[in-house]
Amino acid sequence: MVKQIKVYYDKEGDYMEVLFDVKEGYFKETEHDEFMEKVDKDGNVIGFSILKFSWFRHTKPLSVTLK
Repeated sequence: MVKQIKVYYDKEGDYMEVLFDVKEGYFKETEHDEFMEKVDKDGNVIGFSILKFSWFRHTKPLSVTLK
């Protein structure tokens, strides 16, 4: 089965969102203020978001573990 990953970028807000699965969930904080993970009701990671995305493109790589 082929899965699509949905990517949304708001240039004006400098916000990027990546969804592995399109279903109900909520965003929760990670160890980085600009990075949040989206989880479903069972706690499975279904996506993530990055605030200030353009800043990350010009710095060293960001390492975040999705749980």
